[in-house]
Amino acid sequence: MRKHIVTSAVLASATLAAVIGGFDTAAQTQKSVAVPIFEVAYKFPTMPDKMLLGGVGGATADSHGNVWVIHRPHTLEEGNATENGWGPAPPVVEFSPDGKYLQGWGGPSKSGEYQWFNRGGLYSAHVECQSCSKERRTNGDGRPGSGEHGIFIDANDNVWLTGNGDGDGHILKFTKDGKFLLQIGKGGVEPDSNDTTHLSRPASLAVFGNEVFVADGYGNRRIVVFDANTGAYKRHWGAYGKRPDDKASKAEQRSGQAPQQFNTPHGITVAKDGIVYVSDRANNRVQSFRLDGTFLKEGFVKRGSEGTGTAFGVALSGDPQQRFLYVADGSNERVAILDRASLEEIGQIGGPGRKAGEFFHIHSLGVDPQGNLITGESQGYRVQKFVFKGLSTAAAR
Repeated sequence: MRKHIVTSAVLASATLAAVIGGFDTAAQTQKSVAVPIFEVAYKFPTMPDKMLLGGVGGATADSHGNVWVIHRPHTLEEGNATENGWGPAPPVVEFSPDGKYLQGWGGPSKSGEYQWFNRGGLYSAHVECQSCSKERRTNGDGRPGSGEHGIFIDANDNVWLTGNGDGDGHILKFTKDGKFLLQIGKGGVEPDSNDTTHLSRPASLAVFGNEVFVADGYGNRRIVVFDANTGAYKRHWGAYGKRPDDKASKAEQRSGQAPQQFNTPHGITVAKDGIVYVSDRANNRVQSFRLDGTFLKEGFVKRGSEGTGTAFGVALSGDPQQRFLYVADGSNERVAILDRASLEEIGQIGGPGRKAGEFFHIHSLGVDPQGNLITGESQGYRVQKFVFKGLSTAAAR
């Protein structure tokens, strides 16, 4: 069977920085640019019998190549399959590198030792949903819900989670087996981007060393850093490394001067060299920073695009230099490939659709140790794996 190679180059030439990390020295490419290429793993993953995924908030991989997913069980529709014994998987699911279901856990605490996330949306016939309406989610109703959102696995195999439900002001840390370890912040708080104690509907996070970096982006509009062991506040910053201002306009600006504040900092990743990359979803851009919040560089992802945003999740390529930055472009249903040094787009993966290798509301992504790409779709209700096949040189036109 013909292999499904899904990467395409979108630039004939590009200006590439000579030093990775967002510095000024640059060299002009001549006639070609190398881009990563991928093949879709058609049978990934394999769910247990009678078990389904709801809307996928986050998808990532750990240091062993296992794939982790956080999904929203309350978004599973009623009717047909669910009337015949099918139901949602636990909120947190782990798969082996080849897609075998390994375990699932998570949900509201029965003992009250932590606060789960405030699920919202249409009525759920399957799981507890504190803020769901009375309107039924019948077969074929794909409207999204809020709640379970982001997931990250640190170097010690601890599982970090975020939620974007109304009032969610916290993040959670568990062992890989689901034992509760730490809650930072608490639910039921109002947005305040300069609060040093709580968050507001945080989107995603990344652990680097002994610090956890949080894209605190649905209620607040900042990056905030805590001690990953104690939960103690360390520092925070807004767009361009400035102090966040919650009174600033969130109106979309598709041209002209770029917004001086984050709109929705939705994705975050930290490179091996300590450069922090933030995807500012509704502002259609990525910004890079030093670990202390010093601003380095900005790059736009199809800035003129309409819709819900072109910069959802963000991840780094698996090569030692981490030459490429992958950005989930929800407005155009693809993964944009950026040169990490320049933050210029050099290729893309996928496009709109429901087939393997296509996307329906791509929302999150991650990269495993082999450089394979993991993607999650919040309204496509699925996870896909794209197997890294090497680099391709696209000839200039």
